[in-house]
Amino acid sequence: MRNVRPVQVGDLTLDGKHIYIQSMLNVPSTDIEGSVEQAVSLEKAGCEIVRAAIPNMDAVKLIPAIKEKISIPLVADIHFDYKLALAAADAGIDKIRINPGNIGDMDRVKAVVKKCTEKHIPIRIGVNGGSLEKDLLAKYGSPCADALVESAMGHVKILEQCDFNDIVISIKSSDVNIMTQAYRKLSQQCDYPLHLGVTEAGTERMGIIKSAVGIGSLLMDGIGETIRVSLTDEPEKEIYAA
Repeated sequence: MRNVRPVQVGDLTLDGKHIYIQSMLNVPSTDIEGSVEQAVSLEKAGCEIVRAAIPNMDAVKLIPAIKEKISIPLVADIHFDYKLALAAADAGIDKIRINPGNIGDMDRVKAVVKKCTEKHIPIRIGVNGGSLEKDLLAKYGSPCADALVESAMGHVKILEQCDFNDIVISIKSSDVNIMTQAYRKLSQQCDYPLHLGVTEAGTERMGIIKSAVGIGSLLMDGIGETIRVSLTDEPEKEIYAA
């Protein structure tokens, strides 16, 4: 078994002793009522962590609205705007998915880290083979396992330089072989909790097959603390598949 550095997400502890099932809302962030209904439905289906896209300041309103109706942790998916991360933290989010290397200079990173430290909010680094840094693509020629791991560890290093260690990492690839290779390499380089998933897994049938092979083989090796079976369908089906 892999030794995992415990990270607290809401009332849950990611420490390798339990595998938590995660999903993501697919209702437009402008539809607060629909987002709340879907979050409640996901919790009833067995979802243990739910993620919501926060693309702008208006979407931050989702956070208190959803948290009022569910008891499971809520994760904010944020891409480039560090101000959204700060606002999400103040709104009561349980975890933030953001890549520190994508939000600008170190002052912005430090602002996010300071806020997350004050609020006891972990940060999930999410590396995706479809949006890998150009310098790594040039170095490796493709989004291979080594490139994905180097990208992830680069973001980790930025947070560690700020003395921040409440980190969760995910590496996504639509290629199951690359995905599993990357996670195995990553698991040997750090002790942070890992979130497993196959990106663009596809239709229900194909998505379940790809996820079963990729996620299942890693779990068999004791790798992974949270999982998501990504399907282009109702998110509740992701829970049943997991």
